[in-house]
Amino acid sequence: MPFRDIALLVLLCVIWAGNVIVSRIVVTDMAIPPLFYAAMRSLVVLAALLPWLKWPGKDWWRVAWVTTSVSGGGFALLFVGLQDATPSSSAIVQLSGAPMTVLLAMLILRERVRWRRGIGIGLALAGVLIAVASPTGWENSTGLLFVFAGAFVGALGSVYLKTIDLSAPRLMAWAGFFSTLLLLPLSLLIEDRQIASSLAVPWELVAALLFSGLVVSVFAHTAYFGILQRNEAGIVAPITLLTPIFTIMMGAGITGDEVGPLMLAGAALAVGGVSVIAVRPSPTFFKGLLVRTRI
Repeated sequence: MPFRDIALLVLLCVIWAGNVIVSRIVVTDMAIPPLFYAAMRSLVVLAALLPWLKWPGKDWWRVAWVTTSVSGGGFALLFVGLQDATPSSSAIVQLSGAPMTVLLAMLILRERVRWRRGIGIGLALAGVLIAVASPTGWENSTGLLFVFAGAFVGALGSVYLKTIDLSAPRLMAWAGFFSTLLLLPLSLLIEDRQIASSLAVPWELVAALLFSGLVVSVFAHTAYFGILQRNEAGIVAPITLLTPIFTIMMGAGITGDEVGPLMLAGAALAVGGVSVIAVRPSPTFFKGLLVRTRI
């Protein structure tokens, strides 16, 4: 892989880690309802990519549920979880998405898994369980359940993503459309104080939405898909495991996360397990989103 792509990929990992920190601040310090924030973020993505919103054809229903799973649905559950869970513990639990993707591919697509990936799955899930069982993780266990649910939804969508023949911009445009269509009415139905909370911190919210919608989704994922086109996914995907490491570092430095030895041990075990999974070939699902399950 060229050094330019490696440097860009590391920058993307910093951006993705920063998104978790920003999201935590938005739903806690700024008190923005999480589903509303997820809906507004999807709306920003839709507005930016509106020229690519061309009708996907008779398989629109597949595009609808798959893109919602790997985008707005996963983000919404993550944001709900971040109301209670710290960014550091959330980053570790999100790593469960990789082994869940393989397990779902085994059940749904009849993916064959040999002993090396089997060991990787076991290590990754064991690491996540250790991190959750740590004192800090256990205190945030309610929020981590939502984070885990978001990882599962993203994993399920990733299994079927290979069946959608759309370019990256069109994929993200429809993800923004269908996610907004789902999340905005849902927020209006079960949340309150969306307008009041937004008016209390208008410029801060706009800055967070522009970062999450334009920098994270449009720029970072467009750049990521470009890197995947130029390089093997088996080389690219493991490097994205820097994201949880950066998230833990930022969480400790910015949001004051308590990161104990048990959580660090769980993180190391989970990262090691996912790296084993990521370097093994897979003919049935899009390996590029094995670690980056959200668009």
